[in-house]
Amino acid sequence: MKTLMVFDFDHTVVDDNSDTWVIRCLPGQTLPDTVKNSYRKGHWTEFMGRVMDYIGQQEVSVESVRAEMERIPLTAGMSELLTFISCNKSDVDCVVISDANALFIEWILCAVGLRSAVDRVFTNPAGVNSLGRVEVRPHHEHDCRRCPVNMCKKKVLEEYLAQQDEYSRIFYVGDGTNDFCPASCLRGRDIVMPRKGYALEKLLQGKKDALEARVIAWSSGTQVLHELQACLNSTPDVILD
Repeated sequence: MKTLMVFDFDHTVVDDNSDTWVIRCLPGQTLPDTVKNSYRKGHWTEFMGRVMDYIGQQEVSVESVRAEMERIPLTAGMSELLTFISCNKSDVDCVVISDANALFIEWILCAVGLRSAVDRVFTNPAGVNSLGRVEVRPHHEHDCRRCPVNMCKKKVLEEYLAQQDEYSRIFYVGDGTNDFCPASCLRGRDIVMPRKGYALEKLLQGKKDALEARVIAWSSGTQVLHELQACLNSTPDVILD
């Protein structure tokens, strides 16, 4: 059986937040208060729709937006980790579950030559509308009260797993509070990897009893790579019916 790697994107694969990084493409690199103050808790994607519309109104081209997004840095060690995954697809499946958007993720992964590492991307759909502006839409509807209205990562992960053969082990690598929900559905032989110093690690410190999976904190992709390699080199677990 294969191993599944599940990654968040912002502050995990990339070492920043792609949704706030995009502001750098504006001439003054800032948003007006009318846009800033329109955010409602739990409705970030709706807010980003207004942000991208404002960027388009300032006559910033999609090409300029893409060029700026391609400058966002990867987290240390992530290039090596994703390259390893690309070279070991017979043993490892890899998916991204992110509250960013499809265009940003595609642009960034293609720019660094690592798109082939990722088998599926689950995120908010995005495209260029008839006005030549980036348009972002919510991923799905759900009834989870812990998650933003546009995406419950647990629902995404469970639906994906229901369509796959069983994995020998699942690694979930993330940083944010919205990564707790999917982590809570993993099994005892799976591994949740919160980024050190970020919200998920702090949340897990008080909720470890709510998880079956083992928790291993990380600060670089190199550490995640070492855990993955150790898993692939170990004797497979015996699974009894």
